[in-house]
Amino acid sequence: MIQKLVRQRELLKLEYEYEKEQFQRQTEAMGVERKVRRGLCWYPLNVGRNYYNSLDQLVVEVTNGVPQEDVEHQFEPGKPVCFFEQDASEMLRYMKFVGQVSYVEDNRMVIVLPSADALQQVQSAQRLGVQLYLDEYTYRQMFAALDQVINAQKGRLAELRDIIHTSAPAHKFTFAPVRFPWLNPSQEQAVNEVLWAKDVAVVHGPPGTGKTTTLVEAIYETLRRETQVLVCAQSNMAVDWISEKLADRGVSVLRIGNPTRVTDKMLGYTFERRFESHPRYTDLWTLRHEIRRMYDSQKGRSDSFHQKIERLKDRCTELEMTITADLFADARVVACTLTGSANRLLVGHHFGTLFIDEAAQALEAACWIAMQKANRVILAGDHRQLPPTIKCIEALKGGLDQTIMQTIVENKPAQVSLLTVQYRMSDGIMQFPNQEFYEGRLESAPQVKYRGILDWDTAIDWIDTPEGMDYQEQQAGDGLSRQNPAEAELTLQSLKDYFIKIGKDRILYERVDVGIISPYRGQVSLLRRMLRRDSYWKPFRHLITINTIDGFQGQERDVIVISMVRNNDEGDVGFLRDLRRMNVAITRARMKILLIGNRTTLSHYPFYRRLLRYIDNLNP
Repeated sequence: MIQKLVRQRELLKLEYEYEKEQFQRQTEAMGVERKVRRGLCWYPLNVGRNYYNSLDQLVVEVTNGVPQEDVEHQFEPGKPVCFFEQDASEMLRYMKFVGQVSYVEDNRMVIVLPSADALQQVQSAQRLGVQLYLDEYTYRQMFAALDQVINAQKGRLAELRDIIHTSAPAHKFTFAPVRFPWLNPSQEQAVNEVLWAKDVAVVHGPPGTGKTTTLVEAIYETLRRETQVLVCAQSNMAVDWISEKLADRGVSVLRIGNPTRVTDKMLGYTFERRFESHPRYTDLWTLRHEIRRMYDSQKGRSDSFHQKIERLKDRCTELEMTITADLFADARVVACTLTGSANRLLVGHHFGTLFIDEAAQALEAACWIAMQKANRVILAGDHRQLPPTIKCIEALKGGLDQTIMQTIVENKPAQVSLLTVQYRMSDGIMQFPNQEFYEGRLESAPQVKYRGILDWDTAIDWIDTPEGMDYQEQQAGDGLSRQNPAEAELTLQSLKDYFIKIGKDRILYERVDVGIISPYRGQVSLLRRMLRRDSYWKPFRHLITINTIDGFQGQERDVIVISMVRNNDEGDVGFLRDLRRMNVAITRARMKILLIGNRTTLSHYPFYRRLLRYIDNLNP
């Protein structure tokens, strides 16, 4: 059992070293233009205003001087960044400090800087750029968490480790079940299993089965028994989503970290906004302002100056602790990412229950960061959808993508509750993933079972791409992805033909929304450019989203169009072998799927032969 965790640490080290090497290559060998095209860099950069935020951090606003409309940038709140300056000979000079993204939207970003000297460097640079930096902090936290778990001799952490990784039993309470008439039977059972669990429980929520609804109900009911719980997820977006749902139920949420959906509602429960809204914050701001004024105005700094500064700093610290304590005392739910649970604000805090959403997308090491702070753990997700992102092939082959949720599903099946009624897809769409991934245990709710857009329509159409060089795949411009220009044209033409069948007025009146998905980033960029250039799509652009499969996780649309890209003589389907990705793509659709791909290439793989046979039977 300990050996498994030691092996996880070794694989994590491989992933870390790989990322480190990739970052060095990007920094030293890759030109700015390639970094910009890959979404790793903004250049040239315009510098805006700077100020101290409510946490007394110095931040600066920057904007992308030349926005790339067809490039999906990879900047996210919480990610580290570094600044550089390009000289006349196009050599890059990197500034010797690391910032952190506080907020990003479209082509505007707010970055936390470590010092006033760093701000001066940014402001004085002539040809400034910013790029993503290696996230050393997250790796340090994951390594530290694994070390804690491996070395735990006794206590709750050691017990949870043994329950998850050995045959040690997971215990349950035995009180009578609670009734939830507004939930379906499988959801009601799942909530009760959460309440009964003394150690661990898993809510397995396939697409459209109301996982978030069930999880929110379980958290709400747990709060009848506990004062406060910790709610985490792998991504900021997932934390924001469940935080909003809890706030809708009237639960007091304290959001720690960097929210991505910065709406007034979101800001209302961030730590920063609540900190600023505290009655004592004005006193704190006045003291901080006085300290900065004294530093700026004092020339000869006497002993009395230093004594006064120290007294003011002590008073600031006291006020900060008072405000923070008040905020935590008022919160019923503390919400953050798994890595965010290592935030200094949570040092010394321990929780009766930890809820982890998106658990099937989180590395085991990341989960242990938060699990150190709890007595029992509830995981929710779907291990049949997207796994954690692993960049190092050797680490992936070694099993770094094996998650805690998968381990519990395999070792402790009695702790797993499957949600079985789905409310998203018509039955024609649902039945194929149901048989392939969920042992046929799902059923469609009556209100969606026969849903469709057109009379006598079929749920899934496969549009075959012709053989020949014109339709063969090729490398995308960035050299890392793939695209298929002829298939991209056929993809948009197929959607256009379907739109003509429905009728423009009906599409706009009923707001029929569409997701165009491709497994490949290169194809996504190409499709976006083509859609933007074709005037036919202008009235419909607000209804159409184009993204990768990973970008569509957790979303749904009336119509899903999937461009498969792969078309070659060898029958090579690349990472389309990861069937969990195809499960995500197919299950985004409510009423219709248009699947565009080469039958011959994809038929080399058994899964796609079964999919083709299923579609052919739908369209006799």
